[in-house]
Amino acid sequence: MNNVVIGIGDCQVSKDADSVLVTYALGSCIAVIIHDPVASVGGMLHFMLPESSLDPVKAEKNPLMFADTGIPILFRSAYQLGADKKRLAVTVAGGAQMMDTQGTFNIGKRNCLAMRKILWKAGVLVQAEYLGGMVSRTVRLEVSSGKVMLREAGQPEQELPRVAPGMRKAI
Repeated sequence: MNNVVIGIGDCQVSKDADSVLVTYALGSCIAVIIHDPVASVGGMLHFMLPESSLDPVKAEKNPLMFADTGIPILFRSAYQLGADKKRLAVTVAGGAQMMDTQGTFNIGKRNCLAMRKILWKAGVLVQAEYLGGMVSRTVRLEVSSGKVMLREAGQPEQELPRVAPGMRKAI
């Protein structure tokens, strides 16, 4: 297996069956994970902030840092490799409330709301989600199988249930 690390404000899409896409330390950030089992395409975005209008200069340099600019790039990149929107299994994780115990900034919640709005407007259903809380998470996607593995800080890794596109499973 070939681990492909997705950093903060990064996105990778692959057709390589040996690839495992992984992102570490999701706090208030969110990973959007997509997989098309027919085209054998997998992708992952690790975005940090909800809206590019918060910092247009940063958004110009790295649109993957933001939900509103990064999510469309993730999906377009997958389509270029043969993925079809109707077949995509979509999993999301992260959006925790980290280092903001009073809820002053609510970045995790704002990221979740922005992501949901973008996916809803695009007609994309989320099949599995692991959002909120107050702990960081690591997620992995096996491109060959579409298997998504999640590990919370201090806990063993677990496989997230796979649900057929069009079905929704909240975890």
